[in-house]
Amino acid sequence: MCKIFSENMDSRFLQRLFSLVSSAEILFLLLLPLTFIILKNITRSCSKSKYLPPGPKPWPIIGNLLQMGNQPHVSLAEIAKIHGPLISLRLGTQLLVVGSSAKAATEILKTHDRFLSARHVPQVIPRESHVLRRVALVWCPESIDTWKLLRGLCRTELFSAKAIESKATLREKKVGELMDFLVAREGKVVSIGEVVFSTVFNTISNLLFSNDLASLEEKGMSSGLKSHVRKLMLLVAAPNIADFYPIFAGLDPQGLRRKLSKLVEETFAIWAINIKERRNSYVHDSPKRDFLDVFLANGFDDDQINWLASELFSAGTDTTATTIEWAVAEILKNKEVMEKVEEELEREITKNTISESDVSELPYLNACIKETLRLHPPVPLLVPHRATETCEVMKYTVPKDSQVLVNVWAISRDPSTWEDPLSFKPDRFLGSNVDFKGGNYEFLPFGAGRRICPGVPMANKLLPLILASLIRCFDWSLPNGEDLARLDMKDKFGLVLQKEQPLLLVPKRRL
Repeated sequence: MCKIFSENMDSRFLQRLFSLVSSAEILFLLLLPLTFIILKNITRSCSKSKYLPPGPKPWPIIGNLLQMGNQPHVSLAEIAKIHGPLISLRLGTQLLVVGSSAKAATEILKTHDRFLSARHVPQVIPRESHVLRRVALVWCPESIDTWKLLRGLCRTELFSAKAIESKATLREKKVGELMDFLVAREGKVVSIGEVVFSTVFNTISNLLFSNDLASLEEKGMSSGLKSHVRKLMLLVAAPNIADFYPIFAGLDPQGLRRKLSKLVEETFAIWAINIKERRNSYVHDSPKRDFLDVFLANGFDDDQINWLASELFSAGTDTTATTIEWAVAEILKNKEVMEKVEEELEREITKNTISESDVSELPYLNACIKETLRLHPPVPLLVPHRATETCEVMKYTVPKDSQVLVNVWAISRDPSTWEDPLSFKPDRFLGSNVDFKGGNYEFLPFGAGRRICPGVPMANKLLPLILASLIRCFDWSLPNGEDLARLDMKDKFGLVLQKEQPLLLVPKRRL
């Protein structure tokens, strides 16, 4: 009896106690130890780095997260105007170093490439996916033999000059199919980004598996695969609490890792039959007709092939489609530029179809592509790097494990390098040796150094072929006869820098 009475008293006492304490106060008490740990980590990190690049003063706990906004490439460029071309910020407990000038890019991507070329792997990547970290070209550590093998394959078999040339007919065929589709859609509204995305998607799927996996009509299984690839890109680029506070990594607080794991499984299942059938029929030392044969010849297992295929789709589709969308928008918006492009095409190309050999002789069109990549680099901050060792950049200390970015969007709009940098002026590239192959650090749309995009040679062929075909074969207008000069050119930040408003146009056949 006494025991029951005592338990009732204890229960009433606890109820009364908690009635006096608000839920916010309870939450504060629970989070207090965690807050102490975070502050301790920040303090320890700061004490080890006395000569960090300058930057805005961070707030406790959150650091400079609120200053990033939804357009971080723009926010970081504005911060660099105040603090200089090499800045540092705190994103939660993580140190971020950003280069925003050609000199800073040179030091990061060339001078100190040995220490700064590792990848910052986002926490959304499944921890158990050792295969991804071991063989995926984007995330694979550059110090291991597999990365060297993959880069070697890119140089000698996948994207070598010989390999690129051997697939010219394939690229011309896929662009021809796009033209046929647009002829059938004459007078109807077309999303330029979507149809070019499908064309590039099929080009890559034929390079990989020798068959189409997408449809220009966006129906059936193929549209599901396109959707899966885009969702993969969105999940990898999504803001993740665990990236800012790694102590939460094991918890996956937003469920992003679980979502990615499920999506990866569904994506791989779509093309699994291609790999299975080829593996069963593969004969060693037989002629290699596509990338899948190259992977099998090098002993890659299914997981390795799956991850490499997903990387090739992710890296090559939206970047190319978005660049074409921006290029068409800029050319249509600028009447004088459009007239020069049309005059060059009519002068140099007299037949109805366009080949890759034709577009190599179009200096003004290629200047338009360079100018598009300058104003609208597909990946404005490049893929994040990580410092494997503490090093000195522009006389400042970049501590080990810092995340390092290069703001190529800011660099390509630097008024000390580019005259009238905010205007679309392709003429600036005429007679210039500046290109996007990684040797000119004022113009790095695809990066530079050992982590430069390996697919640049293919982009160099596909971009002018698609753009020349779209302009040569069709006249374009906005729906409802809207004024082309008033095209909305706002961008939307993501893994790829897209137009905020998709480019919707009506084609009218010219040829």
